[in-house]
Amino acid sequence: MVIIENLHKKFGKNQVLSGVDLTINEGGIFAVLGPNGSGKTTLIKSVLGMVIPNKGNITVLGENIKKNSEYRHKIDYLPQIANFPSNLKVKELIKMIKDLRKPTTEDKRLIELFKIESFLDKKLGQLSGGTKQKVNLVLTFMFDSPLIILDEPTTGLDPISLIRLKDLIKAEKAKGKTILITSHIMSFVEEVSDEIVFILEGKIYFKGSIQELKTKTQQPDFEHAIASILSDNHA
Repeated sequence: MVIIENLHKKFGKNQVLSGVDLTINEGGIFAVLGPNGSGKTTLIKSVLGMVIPNKGNITVLGENIKKNSEYRHKIDYLPQIANFPSNLKVKELIKMIKDLRKPTTEDKRLIELFKIESFLDKKLGQLSGGTKQKVNLVLTFMFDSPLIILDEPTTGLDPISLIRLKDLIKAEKAKGKTILITSHIMSFVEEVSDEIVFILEGKIYFKGSIQELKTKTQQPDFEHAIASILSDNHA
């Protein structure tokens, strides 16, 4: 599904990724974790073609992504911060995205799921952060793509919307999709992930199940296992 080989990326003198090798197989939920500045977002943006690596290869859905943008049509992406035009109405934005990509009726189900019917005629600039995130989720999940990338999807969500998001992610997984998630919310990661990838200082520190991480760090729970990695590497 996604194969990353010897990926390097520098911004100025700052080496953000240092020889990342990672294979993500088809089907399942993979959480990409790591402290701020570890290279998570750069890695995801490299997969999306939004960041051009200095060195290395990325293959997505069997296609090398160099000089190729067609593969992006098979990815649904939820950015961490969605900058919508503030004077556009919610329904206008949804229509615009559908016109740009492809026809779908799935938006109606998602609008109902996240209870944003009453906001469709409101301008995006008038919405709270949580409501904008729900709109963002509708835009992401309304197309039926085999690869879904969610960058901090829980931001601003109320508890009921969070439950609906978890159910939605699990339903997409049941269809055989591959889902990549970054999140700072460890309880969310623990509940939905099949496997985690932990990035530290631009390198893959760990890849495997949460149980394997607990065994490796000899910690009783997931949060302590993550804390143990961080304290060991900052000792």
